[in-house]
Amino acid sequence: MEKEHLKVNVAVGVVIKQNDKYLLVQEKKPSAYGLWCLPAGRVDIGESIEQAAIREVKEETGYDIELIKELAVFHPMTNPTEAVKHAFEAKIIGGELNFPKDEMLDARWFTFEEIKQMEDKLRNEWIFKSITILEGK
Repeated sequence: MEKEHLKVNVAVGVVIKQNDKYLLVQEKKPSAYGLWCLPAGRVDIGESIEQAAIREVKEETGYDIELIKELAVFHPMTNPTEAVKHAFEAKIIGGELNFPKDEMLDARWFTFEEIKQMEDKLRNEWIFKSITILEGK
């Protein structure tokens, strides 16, 4: 008898810190409308997690990045069907801020203190946790 396997999606999020501020994007999709998120998205079939991270940042912000390190992997034990999320730290190596107006409402830089004050406006708790790891808090 064959075992059934649970299919789990894999997502990436990228923490970009520059001049003591973090880049967040504000989404238009109905399930997350107006909420702030890291530049993030799902890993496509045939691409690596790192390739997905670089692609998502370019698509959502216009920036070219270089990944520095993986910060954490998040997967809530209470919901095994939720995507496994890989958070990376990256630095900007080119491009300019230019987000797709059909998918995003805004893209802005925030200080850590500002982000702490807007926890209820973040799409998921893993966003704040990823930034906190980089802050060393």
